[in-house]
Amino acid sequence: MDTKIKILLAEDDENLGLLLKEYLIAKGYETDLYPDGETAYHGFMRSQYNLCLLDVMMPKKDGFSLAKDIRLVNPDIPIIFLTANNLKEDVLEGFKLGADDYMTKPFSMEELIFRIEAILRRISNESHNSDQSIFTIGKFTFDTRKQLLINNNEEVKLTTKESELLRLLATNANKVLERNYALKAIWIDDNYFNARSMDVYITKLRKHLKEDTSVEIINVHGKGYKLIM
Repeated sequence: MDTKIKILLAEDDENLGLLLKEYLIAKGYETDLYPDGETAYHGFMRSQYNLCLLDVMMPKKDGFSLAKDIRLVNPDIPIIFLTANNLKEDVLEGFKLGADDYMTKPFSMEELIFRIEAILRRISNESHNSDQSIFTIGKFTFDTRKQLLINNNEEVKLTTKESELLRLLATNANKVLERNYALKAIWIDDNYFNARSMDVYITKLRKHLKEDTSVEIINVHGKGYKLIM
């Protein structure tokens, strides 16, 4: 395990927080524990982290508010929410904020490590990917390395997941992008919550591309999506 990987852990349950911190450290991750969202935000601004584990229900600043503030500073850092609430509305809210994963308490430490490793492995693979990095999508230029969507002199900085999804669509332009393939390629698991998350990102991409009416992302019923251009 790369000991340079540093995790921000925000958890107001002292016992669980200490248990998680000790387990993560034992697995080779440098981990800082914060007891509330406000303290965690100040800690985030002071240090460089590779991944955030955020409890949703915390004093002073809840996990969703903390995630919004973190995303303003670093739109690409992976975020995993930890929550005792399994309501679909809360899960969807987390994904709308750009969460990479969502774990409902109680969860196994082994599964948490598996999900952390899957996210870090995906990021590592992307950084070493030497495939096509510039795509022309209608009147847009899409730079996957810089995660920029460029139209004339206007640039839109995409989130990591927006960029990953648009890259898959562009690579398969005018062909069906299989839903399950995209889920496993980007989200690792094709479960219900990840599927809903992908729908959210498809909506975001449509908004980014709406200025060119010749470009369209359509739903292919029962199969997936198709980028038409």
